[in-house]
Amino acid sequence: MEAVLEQAKSAPVKSPNSPNRQYSLERTRNIGIAAHIDAGKTTTTERILFYAGLIHKMGNVDDGNTVTDWMEQERERGITITSAATTCYWTQKDDGTYKSFLGVPHRVNIIDTPGHVDFTAEVERSMRVLDGAVAVFCGVAGVQPQSETVWRQATKYRVPRIAFVNKMDRTGANFENALNDMRKKLGAYAYPIFLPIGKEDHFSGVIDIVNQKAIVYDPADEVGLKYEITEIPADLKDSAGAALAELVDAVSNKDDTIAELIIENKPVSSEALKAAIRRLTCKIELVPVLCGSAFRKRGVQPLLDAIVDYLPSPLDVPPAVGMDPDNSGKIEVHSNDNSKFCSLAFKLWRDPYVGKLVFFRVYSGQLKKGDVIYNPRTRKRERVSRVMMLQADKRIDVDTTYSGDIAALVGLKNITTGDTLCDEDFEVMLEPPTFPEPVISMAVEPKTKADRDKMSEGLQQLAEEDPTFRCFTNEETGQLIIAGMGELHLEIIRDRLFREFKVAANAGAPQIAYRETVTKAAEGEGKFIRQSGGRGQYGHACITIAPNERGKGLEIENKIVGGAIPKEYIPAVIDGVEEAAKGGVLAGYPVVDVKVAITDGTFHEVDSSELAFKMAGIFAFKDAVKKASAIILEPIMKVEASTPDEYQGDLLGDLTRRRGKIVHMEAKDSSNILSAEVPLAEMFGYATAIRSLSKGRASYSMEPFRFEPVPANIAAGILDAAKGKPAARA
Repeated sequence: MEAVLEQAKSAPVKSPNSPNRQYSLERTRNIGIAAHIDAGKTTTTERILFYAGLIHKMGNVDDGNTVTDWMEQERERGITITSAATTCYWTQKDDGTYKSFLGVPHRVNIIDTPGHVDFTAEVERSMRVLDGAVAVFCGVAGVQPQSETVWRQATKYRVPRIAFVNKMDRTGANFENALNDMRKKLGAYAYPIFLPIGKEDHFSGVIDIVNQKAIVYDPADEVGLKYEITEIPADLKDSAGAALAELVDAVSNKDDTIAELIIENKPVSSEALKAAIRRLTCKIELVPVLCGSAFRKRGVQPLLDAIVDYLPSPLDVPPAVGMDPDNSGKIEVHSNDNSKFCSLAFKLWRDPYVGKLVFFRVYSGQLKKGDVIYNPRTRKRERVSRVMMLQADKRIDVDTTYSGDIAALVGLKNITTGDTLCDEDFEVMLEPPTFPEPVISMAVEPKTKADRDKMSEGLQQLAEEDPTFRCFTNEETGQLIIAGMGELHLEIIRDRLFREFKVAANAGAPQIAYRETVTKAAEGEGKFIRQSGGRGQYGHACITIAPNERGKGLEIENKIVGGAIPKEYIPAVIDGVEEAAKGGVLAGYPVVDVKVAITDGTFHEVDSSELAFKMAGIFAFKDAVKKASAIILEPIMKVEASTPDEYQGDLLGDLTRRRGKIVHMEAKDSSNILSAEVPLAEMFGYATAIRSLSKGRASYSMEPFRFEPVPANIAAGILDAAKGKPAARA
């Protein structure tokens, strides 16, 4: 036995890299750029692509010529709507950087994500497949509401991240405030590895804290390529030294190697410190913070160095964990080109030239053109006809993709976002990304009869692409309803219908996605008995319902003992309960946050059937909800408004009139930040109102927060509207 162990120790460790791949897994980075709207994500991405040599002219969001904002709507509106993937290559050249990477080219796959909350699904699915992220913060505003949302999404999927405080050239920029915001609002263990040299109009470069050097940019160079690495200016030496001591202390608190050096009074070299920062960042125990101005082209090259230095390769993150579809056992999927193929389809997109694209991240193995892949959800096989690598809106055909790659497939059928694609003899289902439920809906109809079929097809394709978009027919009114995350989301959907599918549509006023729930426990009984000659129908079920925790949804438990309802009919009762919950009882809205227990029932040897027990489940649920003091819930939005002092009172009064609850007020330099919780029903037209009240000088952002009970007087109006009565005046 000992001889076998010795032989195993001396045997060479097999590399996880295929000899055919150009860039090894160690030299691959899959990163996302994520932030609040207008923090500068797309501009930062554009500068990274320029300095990495992928593009030869930098675009600007305002000019509508950036690489990653390639959709017409994105260029017109100056916002990112869909996450765009692109690949660049970076070789560190300057002395004093992490030596094992010096002079070695790295492949960096970048996903630029939207900042607007209406397109949060794009951030969610991107985070699911990334190994690391760059969180961009505005140097003036610091941590904003959507910053918190993307931070939570990164935490949910355990994505290591570094922070980049952008816009240090803007009036009111304050690096310390942004850093304190990260620690206070995000709970981040954040420490700077770069400091700004000057700020606002005097921002001229950055101080590399780890190497104790200054990087000063040539003010005459408009493209930011000319900079000098010099000694730290005398007036900043003390603050740079204090920042290094603070950084070493922070790292030593969590890293044993650095702690030992300090205990033994040995010097901490820049290389040892960088290695420790990398270890802690990969374990999500530290957030290194950089600063710069992407618009003014300062501090972007150090950001690229930090991406290579500190963000993980596919080998540095824990293996992906999937489930065995047959026995629900856990299976680890390790990044290795020589393993069985396994990947996750995280996005579908309709390309006007090649048809449906399936974006996927390879977790293990290789995929070659002509291979057969297997979908464990549908239990179907498909042959791969075409594999492409992505450069925003450009597609490059390739023969093989390797572990760690992000690529796209053409022509796959019966696939949805979150499906696992793997070898048939390596059946595993990876955890799909999760998406929030829509909060707003509106009725749409085609302007002409000729558009009807085209609209139906277009909406179906858009719903396939976007997991937060739904379209369905209201059974009572016969209207076609579209539902999404906000007014802008639905506006973009209508615009895409017109541009991509040539369908002109009329739309009704937006409607709120209310919910129903119960406030006390109750019992319900449902009987379905039909006898009309021959075999009849008989189903009888008894249930109990009780309030559940907010956000838990509908939970159904089988508590039948002694065979009161045969096992084969229990799923039918559950289906009935679920179907009844979708249609609600009070006003036809879905019932949520309810615990249901199936407790009793009776059956008939001959007449019982699945249909009868499904109907019994529906009747029992409706009976129980009527006895359980049902209420209506409405979506509450988290609103943050930034306004100059003189308009604060007007904005406060307006938010209060909108049934808003002011949660927090904060003075920040020349503006005031108002944080409030406001019902979505009261937020329509707020963009116009806030511009009017502040003469265009205030801005706001909002995101879904939670569901809360509707006040009684408003609930009465909702119930009247549901019953077709004219709503009573408030």
